[in-house]
Amino acid sequence: MSRKIAIALAAVLAIAACGAPDKPGGSAKTDGPVPDKPSKAVTLNILDVAGDLQLTQGMIDEFVSKNKDQIAKVTYSKATAPELVGKVKAQQNAGRVDIDLVLTGVDGLAAGIDQSLWVPVLPTYANRVPGMNDYLPGAAAMQKLAGNFGVTVTYYPSGPLIEYLPAKVPNPPKTAEDLLAYAKANPGAVQYARPANSGPGRTFLMGLPYLLGDSNPKDPVNGWSKTWAYLTELNKYVTLYPSSTSETMKNLANGSAKIIASTTGWDINPRVLGTVPKEAAVGTLKGFHWVTDAHYAVIPKGVDVDKQAAILNLLKDMLTPQQQAKAYDKGYFYPGPAVKDVTLSMAPQESQQAIGEYGRPEYDQLIAGNPLEVPLDAKALVTAFDTWDRQIGGAKVKK
Repeated sequence: MSRKIAIALAAVLAIAACGAPDKPGGSAKTDGPVPDKPSKAVTLNILDVAGDLQLTQGMIDEFVSKNKDQIAKVTYSKATAPELVGKVKAQQNAGRVDIDLVLTGVDGLAAGIDQSLWVPVLPTYANRVPGMNDYLPGAAAMQKLAGNFGVTVTYYPSGPLIEYLPAKVPNPPKTAEDLLAYAKANPGAVQYARPANSGPGRTFLMGLPYLLGDSNPKDPVNGWSKTWAYLTELNKYVTLYPSSTSETMKNLANGSAKIIASTTGWDINPRVLGTVPKEAAVGTLKGFHWVTDAHYAVIPKGVDVDKQAAILNLLKDMLTPQQQAKAYDKGYFYPGPAVKDVTLSMAPQESQQAIGEYGRPEYDQLIAGNPLEVPLDAKALVTAFDTWDRQIGGAKVKK
């Protein structure tokens, strides 16, 4: 054997002894089939960018307490949706993904799909989460927006609604034209938060094309001529656009706003918490269509298959009716459950009490009696936000 060959063989043997180079995320296996269960109990790091833990942390904690052989520990962290892509991408570029599961709304889901950040768990593992076959019709429609990447875990019809205090607005607007006339007669009294930062704000934005009879409610570029004209006119009588929904709620309570954009959850939950007076009322405008909303679970690429196994089993449990009943919460995402046949009577007692006292019986009729529309797709939504910022209210957003 020549000296060169001997040196080369020694190098090969040394590499073999040390093992193969680590894959992203350490030495754990990040690709290939996902086993039925993890080979050992894992730690899951869960990032919430949608406020979803308010609805689902009880579901997760209960599964963990009963399945210590699969999940030894869970850590929770929160961030804003605009921060999500940067956080995940930085970890993936570094070859070490420490975020195992993301709970997100449509915005973060879509941004991650656009950047190819998520593991395509569907349709390969759809049979591992059978509750997906039992989605409510609105939740099933929201699931289509997720493509092969997200799993819908909570759902609500959302809005747009208007909210006001009856003592200050005894004759609330009944049409979009009435709302504009009220704003003109009461400058500064009508308020909605910047759509890119606010569920009620973007629901109001996406709901207007239906209210106004625009040519294509799904096309903010070529189909929203009436909507952009309406918002331009309304802008003349709006003094500022809060940067968050919670600010609009506080302004309604302190009287600096008389009518605000709202949703079912943003109506009920702030009254439960005492942020908004209990006597606040809501209304719809003529031609009203619900614009629905949902929260999704997504897995970043680079998460090892043992953790993916634990996550799939967790999601299976979260979509059972017994766990979904926890999504009623205190009305934050009312109703909240994404699957069929989950009644309020199945929810925890504190949820039943909160919604019994602060919920609105008319919501069931409104949900059953008005069309349900899915939000704009990712590209169209970004376009709508950008157009609003540039042409409508960006200069008036409260910093």
